[in-house]
Amino acid sequence: MVLLRGVSKVFPNGEWILREVDWEVRRGEFVFLTGASGAGKSTLLRLLYGAEQATKGTVMVDGVCLFSSEGRQRPYQISSRPLAMLRRRLGVVFQDYRLLANRTLAENVAFVLRAQGLSPAEIRRRLGPTLKMVGLADKEDRFPHELSGGEQQRLSLARAIVNLPVLLLADEPTGNLDPENSLLVLQILERLNSFGVTVIMTSHDPYLVERAGHRVVRIEGGRLYDMG
Repeated sequence: MVLLRGVSKVFPNGEWILREVDWEVRRGEFVFLTGASGAGKSTLLRLLYGAEQATKGTVMVDGVCLFSSEGRQRPYQISSRPLAMLRRRLGVVFQDYRLLANRTLAENVAFVLRAQGLSPAEIRRRLGPTLKMVGLADKEDRFPHELSGGEQQRLSLARAIVNLPVLLLADEPTGNLDPENSLLVLQILERLNSFGVTVIMTSHDPYLVERAGHRVVRIEGGRLYDMG
């Protein structure tokens, strides 16, 4: 699902955030990405959905090359149209929710599908099961400000999974939540994983990581270490 070869990322100020990283994530895996604040966890996820480009190396996701400098005078970078098509197969969950404040729960989730040109009937068909999976089926007419923090994060998760992604990238989805809501979000992600969705989740929570028992990869000093 994910393949990195010799990937480095250098910020404009000269700071190396990733150094010659080789990494592979197989289809159907659940992987925790850990590391200190500023270690590069979010940057790595941004490389995987094309929000940032590597400085050198090769980045491939679901068989699509996003970036490659190998054997080239000028690096290859994926263009906007194929990137948009790839993103339709991905789900991304952010720590800060990024919800549409003036839209209801149902409208927040349906917005993603409307942007992809799906019919109203198909949107309705997907909406109910998605809200049910995240425990919000009885609140579809409420607005984000009427929800708790945990409910807002679950709404963000619903928006990420309604397009039936093959890969879900979750950037600190439990970072602002209490232990009970953190566990609930983890359980939803694990259920998705049981359906075959590949999940990569960044986390600072050692309890959550240890409890889950999934593969753990740590970023430190710009390099990745597989902790098992």
